[in-house]
Amino acid sequence: MRTIKSFVVRGGRMTEGQQKAYDNNWQTYGLNFEDGAIEYKEVFGRDSDITLEVGFGMGASLVEMAKKAPERDFIGIEVHPPGVAKLMMLAAEAGISNIRVYCHDAIEVMAQCLPKEQASTFQLFFPDPWHKKKHNKRRIVQALFANQVADTLKPNGLFHMATDWEPYAEHMMEVMDAQTNYENISGKGSFHPRPEWRPLTKFEQRGEKLGHGVWDLIYSKN
Repeated sequence: MRTIKSFVVRGGRMTEGQQKAYDNNWQTYGLNFEDGAIEYKEVFGRDSDITLEVGFGMGASLVEMAKKAPERDFIGIEVHPPGVAKLMMLAAEAGISNIRVYCHDAIEVMAQCLPKEQASTFQLFFPDPWHKKKHNKRRIVQALFANQVADTLKPNGLFHMATDWEPYAEHMMEVMDAQTNYENISGKGSFHPRPEWRPLTKFEQRGEKLGHGVWDLIYSKN
């Protein structure tokens, strides 16, 4: 089990409104880590393509994807309760039922709760780049994590990453190209154009205006 955390829990307590949104929607959308292993068919009541996302922030992008792909089912994993509360509120407002959420450390959820080799897609968008060299070991994209992701993916399942920090994009590619159980779908050493299924976030729109780049990487599990 990983002991070096790739995240820092920020923000303290939720506001009264966030707590209300959390409490009102958890029974519908929440998955409890303490309940242990799940089966996707039992969670969603159907067989479907499953998309997993770690670190969805405030959830707008993931909810948008779920709205646009009602035939798919989505599970988000996030450690920050305000973001979880916001995602559930947005999902409730949109009236969608094809999304669930964990509020827990993703590494532990992946190890103890998620089925093996059943997900179609695993998404990791804009993780903390840990800019300082002495903190690079905290970056979530490492060989061990790549293999943990592979454990959740079915054969030919996709691991999709995106970052706005070029040194981290290069780090992601270096790590992933070294894995024998993945293949870069854009070709070795190549980044992928932003696919239409990944919504353009407000964060990215602001970055584009400032001339900042965004790098997508998509790898297929062998």
